[in-house]
Amino acid sequence: MSGLDLGLEGRVAMVAAATSGLGLATARELAAAGADVAVCGRDAARLDAAAAELDAAGPGRVAATRLDVLDHDGAAAWVERTAAELGGPHVLVTNAGGPPPGPVLGFGLADYRAAVELCVLSHIALVQAALPHMRAAGWGRILMVASETMRRPTPRYGLSSTVRPALAGFAKTLVQELGPAGITVNVLAPGFHRTPALEGAPDLDGIAAAIPLGRLGAPADFGAAAAFLASERAGFVTGTTLVIDGGLGQAI
Repeated sequence: MSGLDLGLEGRVAMVAAATSGLGLATARELAAAGADVAVCGRDAARLDAAAAELDAAGPGRVAATRLDVLDHDGAAAWVERTAAELGGPHVLVTNAGGPPPGPVLGFGLADYRAAVELCVLSHIALVQAALPHMRAAGWGRILMVASETMRRPTPRYGLSSTVRPALAGFAKTLVQELGPAGITVNVLAPGFHRTPALEGAPDLDGIAAAIPLGRLGAPADFGAAAAFLASERAGFVTGTTLVIDGGLGQAI
């Protein structure tokens, strides 16, 4: 996104689960735009590699923390550590893995509880921890990464289609409360992108052929959209769910 000033120089961005895939692509775009970037991940080696890549991507500072986002106390501590060491945070990108695939009747209540913990509560915990800092700054961008299955229920992804719509409800409910504080809240709903998590999926060629643009998304496609919503230029965009799926979903 060179040549387009996103107004992120001097801002502090936090990106969860950012050691690979869409999280790393988003962090890379934010770093390239001049933001200081704090990332977290579970694997120490991948976290170190991501930090080195982000350090080379832009002029800002980079901080990497080993964290499982299901550890809500640890997530809150990560926010406080970032605020103390870097400032802010001004931008928060909540992100987590997805639940296992399968039909809705193929799971028990314990599976649904685990999916809610991963796909909903891990996001809410980070938002709650970051909001006091954004209110104090009078400026903030909250982006929650979900999935296009929240807009296009898919039998193969029953858990995801069931629990992820809660993030859109959470975002919509926050809009009225946070608007006067200069904080926007949006949900990103990616479709099929060529990430490590997708590489093992069957029939990738068939999936790509079903997408109107004729290809799988690149992580950078997603990262660019996320960076725009995190920017100064997107200050009048809030309460939306942005589907990034190459036109696969046909809902209006």
